Amino acid sequence: MIVAIDGPAGSGKSTVASTLARRLGFQYLDTGAMYRALTWIARRDGVDVADGPALARLASEHPVSFGRDGHVEMDGEDVTAAIRDTEIDRLVPSVARHPEVREVMRERQRALAVTGDSVIEGRDIGTVVAPDAEVKVFLLADEEERARRRTQDRPGVAAEELAADLRMRDERDAVNTQPAADAVFLDTTLLTVDDVVERIAELVEARR
Repeated sequence: MIVAIDGPAGSGKSTVASTLARRLGFQYLDTGAMYRALTWIARRDGVDVADGPALARLASEHPVSFGRDGHVEMDGEDVTAAIRDTEIDRLVPSVARHPEVREVMRERQRALAVTGDSVIEGRDIGTVVAPDAEVKVFLLADEEERARRRTQDRPGVAAEELAADLRMRDERDAVNTQPAADAVFLDTTLLTVDDVVERIAELVEARR
């Protein structure tokens, strides 16, 4: 079974998806972390983030993998913490916007998804990566709440800076952040993580 969770930055995708995966005993695939890992290796190897073909080759040559504990690995190195650097935050939208990069990443995501029951989160999982997913959810939250969550995730970064970055990301990612026609919408603004996980778990049980 595949559970596809989509939505904009700050809507709660990562926390909800990882918590749900642990509850269900599914593998968790954080597609955003995959783009971050590619950005990290591009910076390490001096690859221009404006060069789509070069980035696509880099993604093919250095496939991202996930450890059993959810850690993100690149070339056998645990990059889970390194890819959350604020410089990666700034660069990753430039990497992810290239169509050729997204195609390589989508193929990798599909390959990982079929290795077992999976919870996959991103922006185009239910529409492009796994359109046949048994459960599709699109998370929403108001801008103020999403900015607050990002501030919690990035201590030491000014709230105003994070809010502005969030608005820019919404604009850049809009074309790739589309809900599937059969997705269930969940507004997480006033919900706890456990509330959201419980509602999605109910959808999974219903499909089973």
